[in-house]
Amino acid sequence: QVQLVESGGGLVQGGESLRLSCAASGRTFSNYIMSWFRQAPENEREFVAAINWSGGRTRYANSVAGRFTISRDNAKNTVYLQMNSLKPEDTAVYYCAVRPWTIDYDSKSYEYWGQGTQVTVSS
Repeated sequence: QVQLVESGGGLVQGGESLRLSCAASGRTFSNYIMSWFRQAPENEREFVAAINWSGGRTRYANSVAGRFTISRDNAKNTVYLQMNSLKPEDTAVYYCAVRPWTIDYDSKSYEYWGQGTQVTVSS
């Protein structure tokens, strides 16, 4: 049974940083894309960042490019999201998700999801 467990969320002030982690278990994740999405109240779930198996390909939403960095440690089956220069509009529940082979910005194409971790940025 695949499990994704996020951690690292919290309450910070604008301009500060947080690092999210997502530990995956339950299968081999070779050739799996690991991604982060977020969902603010009354908003749809939106793509944040994604990384391929080797780590050589990453993609970011325009709203976070240059501030967030996604990385992964395949030995630990863990993906990270380093979030710098946080803004109040980054406030949301952050989810990690995995899918095979190719990066996709559509949340509906992802097979497995974590339970989410809350990030709140005060102004």
